[in-house]
Amino acid sequence: VQLQASGGGLVQAGGSLRLSCAASGLTFNDYGMGWFRQAPGKEREFVAAISRSGGTTYYVDSVKGRFGISRDNAKNTVYLQMNSLKPEDTAAYYCAARFETYFRGNYGVTDYDYWGQGTKVTVSS
Repeated sequence: VQLQASGGGLVQAGGSLRLSCAASGLTFNDYGMGWFRQAPGKEREFVAAISRSGGTTYYVDSVKGRFGISRDNAKNTVYLQMNSLKPEDTAAYYCAARFETYFRGNYGVTDYDYWGQGTKVTVSS
């Protein structure tokens, strides 16, 4: 299984970025997908999750109304649209996959089976 994240970069506060994560080696629509982030010196934290059908999403409070998670099961890809970015959003962003029997939301690191390599997002003030 491979998860390849891309789309990170340097952006000014208030700007937008769209992250992508292309999956291979798994039956994509059997897996719920998530995005996590990890700032330097901090633990990896949950950002957003989407059910395997794409019909249900869940966000950490700090990104609600600014970030949107979506997926294209035909392309085996999950996206994270990030708007109104703030300096505190600066982190490495990781996509992750979990075999889904039900969708709960508010997942932790140990809930996921596979991880991508991370893409760095830097928001300047």
